[in-house]
Amino acid sequence: MAKYALYAELKARPGKLAEVEAFLKQGGEMAQAESGTIHWFGFKEDKPGVFGIFDTFDDEAGRDAHLTGDIAKALFAKADEFFTEPPVIHKITLIAEK
Repeated sequence: MAKYALYAELKARPGKLAEVEAFLKQGGEMAQAESGTIHWFGFKEDKPGVFGIFDTFDDEAGRDAHLTGDIAKALFAKADEFFTEPPVIHKITLIAEK
């Protein structure tokens, strides 16, 4: 079981929903190259214009590499254009899994 995770809530600007969705699909493809990332999910919430990212890692090194990697750089480079507020990244310690 992965021990660590990240969660980011992303609030899309009006008119940018398609771009955010495309960005998340591209992020999923980029995550394939990250050996330390176990799972990577980009999703749309049931609240209008709200998206998110959830990913898991076996260790802190994998999580730290992800936080300084290409996906994180791309996310923050597009933040002003795509989102109504800066993404907030939550570090999570996983305690159970099914």
